[in-house]
Amino acid sequence: MMFKKYFIGFLFLLCISCDDNKKYTSAENALDAGREFIDGCLKGDFDKAAFYLLHNSTNDAIFSKLKEEYQQKSSAEKKQLKDASITILNVEEVSTDETIISYSNSFNNTTRVLKVIHSNNNWLVDVNYTVKGNL
Repeated sequence: MMFKKYFIGFLFLLCISCDDNKKYTSAENALDAGREFIDGCLKGDFDKAAFYLLHNSTNDAIFSKLKEEYQQKSSAEKKQLKDASITILNVEEVSTDETIISYSNSFNNTTRVLKVIHSNNNWLVDVNYTVKGNL
């Protein structure tokens, strides 16, 4: 009987430790949030990127489109994106709660811009700005 209790306890602990939910650390600043978001997008880790995304209907729609576009890429392109390095070109603090990050990656060297905002004690990416450029 005692063995059965230990065995059930062991199975319970095993199930908890095998949890597939990844835990991400909140960004301490705008640059960390931007970098983690970009890294997630480049590597196809959209759970990670979504963690650093400012969620609203507009951003969620744009983010869904980004994921779709990534999924349509060839395996070779995905590998090149995964292996690409991020180059931060400029960081502009617009205010204490808004930062604009200009960056590129070594895969295509296209300059892109992210807006990162401080909302509810978290630094989050506003992808709507990336698309619209509405500062």
